[in-house]
Amino acid sequence: MKLWLDGGLQDIESARVSVFDHGLTVGDGIFETVKAVHGRPFALTRHLDRLTRSARGLGLPDPDLDEVRGACTAVLAANPMPLGRLRITYTGGHGPLGSDRGEHGPTLVVALGESVRRPDSTAVITVPWTRNERGAVTGLKTTSYAENVVALARAREQDASEALFGNTVGQLCEGTGSNVFVVLDGEIHTPPLASGCLAGVTRALAVEWTGAKETDLPLDVLAGADEIFLTSTLRDVQAVRRVDARQLPDAPGPVTAKAMRVFDERAGDDLDP
Repeated sequence: MKLWLDGGLQDIESARVSVFDHGLTVGDGIFETVKAVHGRPFALTRHLDRLTRSARGLGLPDPDLDEVRGACTAVLAANPMPLGRLRITYTGGHGPLGSDRGEHGPTLVVALGESVRRPDSTAVITVPWTRNERGAVTGLKTTSYAENVVALARAREQDASEALFGNTVGQLCEGTGSNVFVVLDGEIHTPPLASGCLAGVTRALAVEWTGAKETDLPLDVLAGADEIFLTSTLRDVQAVRRVDARQLPDAPGPVTAKAMRVFDERAGDDLDP
């Protein structure tokens, strides 16, 4: 396996990032996960647009998108596989042991891991912790993921693949690495960005392609929704068959099944929508 680190391809065994890198010491970094199908990235332009928005939100220099694109192309060519998770990581770089940044400039890593197609349905749980819809890094895809690690570990303990958060005012927000949609009386709804959720690339495409409405929803909407589904880079559209103790035995329901079909068709027609 080869990855891209600060200007070129390197063997995974020898690639090294400083132990003083701000991404390691204080989580000062951003990232994108891009689906790659037979060596071709999906929706890369949208992901790079969000990478730039996240960098600006965190106060990092704009990434050199030509370099990032070139790095993605090189890594994909060096590591052929049917379905891959392409990870772009961009950090504050070598810095002091504190929150102040150094002057060495950012670190860029692009790596690829093999993946498999997700099942059509999954189980999720809700967790008691909240998303802060007014935080300094709300809506940014940062490397500060410890909160998600804790929540996802709890989900795994309950045979679920995702944990869903409410926000500080009790509204449905998002998952640890996904956006959530509910079907109410035949209509698809998803929390608005003002809820504190990440502006997911797959979320945006699902809203555009299915006509879903952005709606403030209470967290307990999950207890009565007709159907529930998740979206993310590697899930695409995935039905929820269980939320906490509630079973949705017919998942994917008819509205979700149509959304899955539409997404697959549209994504197949255009790899960079």
